[in-house]
Amino acid sequence: MRKKRSDITEQELQARESMDDNCPLCGRTLAVPCTRHHLLPVSKGGKGTTTVLLHKICHDKIHRVFSEKELQKYYNTVERLREAEAMREFIHWVRKKDAGYYDVSLRQKRR
Repeated sequence: MRKKRSDITEQELQARESMDDNCPLCGRTLAVPCTRHHLLPVSKGGKGTTTVLLHKICHDKIHRVFSEKELQKYYNTVERLREAEAMREFIHWVRKKDAGYYDVSLRQKRR
């Protein structure tokens, strides 16, 4: 699999001394695979804005549930992302999984 700019390697994850050890969305310990999520989408003017480090499965779920416009207009904080029913159900489910768990089927984009 090709590495994207937002993908974090195991070495990069270990090198982040000041990083919170937990995913801000699901609360599980961060583990590879994880990626950076722009709270304001890059396609909607978010280049250079705040990012949060999330499990890849959590990041993929956000983009499966919300459009770029929804992320720009309302779901631009972790707290607001957690408000949505689909995300609450996902968080309840994923918290039971190991920190490194990843399901490729969640990667599909929203239709």
